[in-house]
Amino acid sequence: MVLAAACAGPEREVAQPPVAPPQPVAIAPVADVASMAEEAKALLAQAETDVQRARARRALWLKAWEDLLAARQAVAAKEHPVAIRHAKRASELAQLGLEQLAYPAVK
Repeated sequence: MVLAAACAGPEREVAQPPVAPPQPVAIAPVADVASMAEEAKALLAQAETDVQRARARRALWLKAWEDLLAARQAVAAKEHPVAIRHAKRASELAQLGLEQLAYPAVK
């Protein structure tokens, strides 16, 4: 009973100081256009090298070639995020084509 009586006591209101709303935070752009353009050009150059290497060993996949062409067009159109995506995929598929040479041919 002692516990019940202690809980049923009069409620006290504690004065809280007014809370100021949070200040808006300025969000900086993820990457500026110049650095993104440089990254796109560097990845395109790497994709060109990887595709040429796969082509020389007759391991080039058609999708890797298509992605390389799409990356070239995107760089020319200054669509850097698209160019980065296509260049990475072209490079990855060219590498996979080269790795596929290690497996035996299927009859």
